[in-house]
Amino acid sequence: MQQDKKGFIPVMLTPFKDNGEIDYKALTQLTEVYLQAGAAGLFANCLSSEMFELADEEKLQAIKHIIKVTNGAVPVVATGTFGGAIQKQADFVKKVNDTGADAVIVLASLIADEQENDDIFNDRIHQLLDLTDNIPLGFYECPVPYKRLLSPDQLTQFVKTGRVIYHKDTCLDLDQIKQKLKAGEGNPQFGLYDAYMVHAVDSLKAGAAGLSCIQGNFFPELIVWLCDNYANESLQTQVAEVQQFLIDNMDVMHNVYPIIAKYWLKKRGLGISTFTRRKVGNFSTTIKEQVEHLYGDYNTLQNHLGLTLQV
Repeated sequence: MQQDKKGFIPVMLTPFKDNGEIDYKALTQLTEVYLQAGAAGLFANCLSSEMFELADEEKLQAIKHIIKVTNGAVPVVATGTFGGAIQKQADFVKKVNDTGADAVIVLASLIADEQENDDIFNDRIHQLLDLTDNIPLGFYECPVPYKRLLSPDQLTQFVKTGRVIYHKDTCLDLDQIKQKLKAGEGNPQFGLYDAYMVHAVDSLKAGAAGLSCIQGNFFPELIVWLCDNYANESLQTQVAEVQQFLIDNMDVMHNVYPIIAKYWLKKRGLGISTFTRRKVGNFSTTIKEQVEHLYGDYNTLQNHLGLTLQV
């Protein structure tokens, strides 16, 4: 997953029909939007995909569909661990690998319970590695059912096995990011992708391989632009403007997510319902007004930067 240039890895949504079934036509269109925006890869079957609300067969079918639409244009990673005995988790890792995913993602929060220590977690990861042949793996510090962060030492240990090529970081701490980046030194296959847009520019400058954030489900072309231009000396005024825009609007985009992201994409012209299986609260009039305001602000910003909407 490591790129010479910085890359944006969208955390993919799952479009549903109003009756709750997966909308594969909309999933095709959404995948194409990410690709047209310049995504360097795709993260399928993640929390934004409502993975905990999908049956196992739905997970696998959606991943296969995304890989088919992508047709080798970019790597696709997908979550493959959902709790239970390590043997059971390893069996599903193999099923996800069989879809053609480039790496199978391990949820840090479902390897060990919150009260279990790092030694237990580490032992189970090594068991998982032993049970999954040479399948490339990655980590996701998913906040559900609880957030379990990997320490820099843990990440270094796992990357040294040669099996871990991807890490989606949610620690929200730039100093921790910098320490974790040392885990990939000397391993060109490994990439750390930061989810926290408050320090997006600093994370990229520190050496992150790219960004993997929910904001990319609102304006993927903006996150791609930031990855492409964060170090461009002639564009530092615009880079600072984009960074501040992301900071200022952080809270709005987290309200009743992913309903709010689907509403946004619908406004952009995507044929997507706002139906979600995950219970995230009420999409109130107040929240809708905040989205409309954000939409106007983003139109101004994207015109200023010369960005083209992909829908």
